[in-house]
Amino acid sequence: MKTLIVYYSLEGNTAYIADKLAARLGADTLRLVPKKAYKTKGLSKFFWGGRSALMAEQPELEPYEADPAAYEQIIFGFPVWASRLTPPLRTFISENQRALKAVTHISAFACQSGMGGEKALQNLADCLGIPALENKAIFIDPLKREKEANEAKFEDFCKMLEFER
Repeated sequence: MKTLIVYYSLEGNTAYIADKLAARLGADTLRLVPKKAYKTKGLSKFFWGGRSALMAEQPELEPYEADPAAYEQIIFGFPVWASRLTPPLRTFISENQRALKAVTHISAFACQSGMGGEKALQNLADCLGIPALENKAIFIDPLKREKEANEAKFEDFCKMLEFER
């Protein structure tokens, strides 16, 4: 099954999982990059990122080359901001609504430091206009902590995705 991993990563956690998934599944990747970068340090990182997520903003993205309709499976990846999906994913979904309707399998993973992952994954499903994601996983700071727990979650997520193939 031809698979595309579409993701946004601010601090590298989501990119780490996306790269591991792509290697394991033989998937293509598309890293979304907003034209105006989000802050990566201090209180302003949480304020502006959280505000942007709560307001359901759709930032302009750097040009990308991908046609979601060319894939049978799309896996979205994102950091959790204020229990919501990140705005760059919202932009991608808005720009590709018609093509995404042709995708047979949609799954996702979220990376978080605190809480809100389940709500953020449902927020993604709502944004896509689907009742639920086919498969989903939540990783806690995969670059920093809980290595064994995250590895177990990663293996379980891969097994679910490979079963769909």
